[in-house]
Amino acid sequence: MTIEFGLDTFGGVTKDGEGRPVDHPTVIRDLVEDGVVADQTGLDFFGVGEHHRPDFAVSSPEMVLAAIAAKTSRIRLGSAVTVLSSDDPVRVFERFATLDAVSNGRAEIVTGRGSFIESFPLFGYDLADYDVLFEERLDLLSRLLTERPVTWEGTTRPPLTDQRVYPTTANGIPTWVGVGGTPESVIRTAQYRFNLFLAIIGGPPDRFAAYIDLFDRAQDEFGVPRAKVAVHSPGLVADTDDEARELAYDGWFAMRTTMGAERGWPPPSPSDFDSEIADGSLHLGSPETVARKIARTLSVLKVDRFDVKYDQPVPHAVQRRSIELYGDRVVPMVKDMLA
Repeated sequence: MTIEFGLDTFGGVTKDGEGRPVDHPTVIRDLVEDGVVADQTGLDFFGVGEHHRPDFAVSSPEMVLAAIAAKTSRIRLGSAVTVLSSDDPVRVFERFATLDAVSNGRAEIVTGRGSFIESFPLFGYDLADYDVLFEERLDLLSRLLTERPVTWEGTTRPPLTDQRVYPTTANGIPTWVGVGGTPESVIRTAQYRFNLFLAIIGGPPDRFAAYIDLFDRAQDEFGVPRAKVAVHSPGLVADTDDEARELAYDGWFAMRTTMGAERGWPPPSPSDFDSEIADGSLHLGSPETVARKIARTLSVLKVDRFDVKYDQPVPHAVQRRSIELYGDRVVPMVKDMLA
């Protein structure tokens, strides 16, 4: 099986040489150039996430991806993720069909609930409807992607009667559902015949093998063709292990502290950082170290693509260097190891 390699970013706000946050316009322009570098290094996919909060610069991934499409020729471009619960599936399809046209067939949708809830009050949705919003909108999106007339009725948006949406695409839009690790989400993804995109952001990657097995069994039980599986994990590549640890530690610790306070997690400790590097989801170190860890992950997870979430809380120059090392050195080593 041929495994592809990609990069994902949430558009996290970087810091300048004085440690001050970089403004959002600069972060977005830097991110566009990151996509160009990813294309030049031969990577297969570049994903941009959607957020609506001050520490992330991207609220409209499709706009950023369109800018990258204009400067690249081969890399596939998608969201990571599109927060479908607080969006309209009709508009999601229209935006990505447009991206597919301008990129000459390179668009992909990675949809999901999202890991933050800021979009719900922003767009006037009630968190009490969290589950039904996603269920109904995923169902409608699955029908719209057939590019045939759709008749649909639900409780969270007006019905459609024999309605088509435009523009059409040349070959359809590959679509994934981002899953954080619940069996119900895995089964739902199989039911709708979407590809499975596993977000492995903490703990040992091998614990997700059971979800991939469940996905395969669910597809067989539904009588649908086997879809693709991708995984996404955070990482940073530097010239040496010590340099990577030194560059990433303060930002990782600050981010985990902030997110933990928002979500009720216990405060992180230095041993948590070391544990995530040694046996967890954090693929951090020299090219050789990161390549060995990715190869180890791929030896226990049967997947079609591995994405590194490269936008760790470090200066942008460090992120750019990480992209170059990942594409030029890590990926070739992983391919050799797997071969």
